Amino acid sequence: MNKILAIIRREFIERVRTKAFIIGTLIVPLITFGLGYLPQLLLKRDTRSRHVVLLDAATGTAGDKVEAALSKVMLGTGESIRPRYNLTRLRTTEVGHVRDSLITQVGLKNGDAIGLDGFLVITDQNVESGKLDYYGTNVASFSDMGSMERTIAPVIRGERLAKLGADSALIAAAAVNLDLQKSKVSNGRLTGESGESSFWLAYITSLVMYISLIMYGIQVMGAVLEEKSNRIVEVLISSVTPFQLLFGKVVGVAAAGLLQLGIWGAAGFYLTSALAARNASAVEQTAIDGTRQSMSTPAVTPELIVVILVFFLLGFLLYSALYAAVGAMCSTQQETQQAAQPVTILLAIGFIAMFSLINDPSSGIARTLSYVPFFSPLVIPVRYSLSPLPLGEVLGAALATALGVVVVVWIAGRIYRVGILSYGKKPSLKDVWSWVRTT
Repeated sequence: MNKILAIIRREFIERVRTKAFIIGTLIVPLITFGLGYLPQLLLKRDTRSRHVVLLDAATGTAGDKVEAALSKVMLGTGESIRPRYNLTRLRTTEVGHVRDSLITQVGLKNGDAIGLDGFLVITDQNVESGKLDYYGTNVASFSDMGSMERTIAPVIRGERLAKLGADSALIAAAAVNLDLQKSKVSNGRLTGESGESSFWLAYITSLVMYISLIMYGIQVMGAVLEEKSNRIVEVLISSVTPFQLLFGKVVGVAAAGLLQLGIWGAAGFYLTSALAARNASAVEQTAIDGTRQSMSTPAVTPELIVVILVFFLLGFLLYSALYAAVGAMCSTQQETQQAAQPVTILLAIGFIAMFSLINDPSSGIARTLSYVPFFSPLVIPVRYSLSPLPLGEVLGAALATALGVVVVVWIAGRIYRVGILSYGKKPSLKDVWSWVRTT
């Protein structure tokens, strides 16, 4: 037992005292934020007004109203406020000819001046069908296209109602766009979280678990390969058994991972608790009078932190044993990269499944994956972040994962004890199976 504790202590201290561990503890949350929130922020960022031509071939007042609506849309605030669209209106009866001419002008620049970004076509048929045509370089911009659709939709709806003989009051009422306010309710209580914050909490939870399991699993695999390549393992197993060496190495690295995740969890809990306290009175007012309260800060609870740590430990024991077996099987870095692909794919499947869980965390596939040892370390924390699960379901998933860990560690241990002293030719699947069956 003392030998195992010595190995655990060595692996733990060797990683925790390094600058890489300290820097990683500080940098990874920033990277996670960047991967999760920054792309969305950049997509929403508006940099300049768009030069758009309104090609008006409709009779009546549809073109006038669309022009007036688009002219009112602004970018920025305060002194930096400016029109979102630099609009030019062209009246024509020859839509096809003018459209083809404008297409040749879209995206062209005159020196440093930005040319035409796009043009919008309005005809009587467009108004009647509710389907307008837009041609431009910015069609991939969710921000631009969403703003244009929200602005034009009530105008076209009003024009269609006017043609059906609706009165002005009905047209004005129909022009109001739906704005669905989303507030999360958990266990019969209003949490004050928005739908967006719930999504980001689930996404970040899944991303942190995925990155952590891969990062520490590869560390174990690299350490095993290094000791095997340097023949240090031959000295080590003269004092301890291969299983003791494997067990001490896995637990030591797991302890370092738990420490790092614990720091991230405590920081997240403190930050979200402080922000939630500032908004507590506003959330209470929302529950009383139903007024709008958008709270973008997700709630990181102590229970969620415990669930993440428990399933990280179980997931790490399972995947690190697999990575250690891969490291014992191989003799070079190139071989480990190929042999580790199936293990990494299993983790990737669990991460990709997160998007299905967000749609319905209580679905049949979500419950099934919760009891699959290879996926539950990622599935349960994500489901719990969306809506707290019954204690029995969490314990059942933990027990199923623990049984999977026992089986995987047993198989990996038998591969490790033979593979760690095997050099030269890469073993085949038949060779690996014979190692497992060897008593």
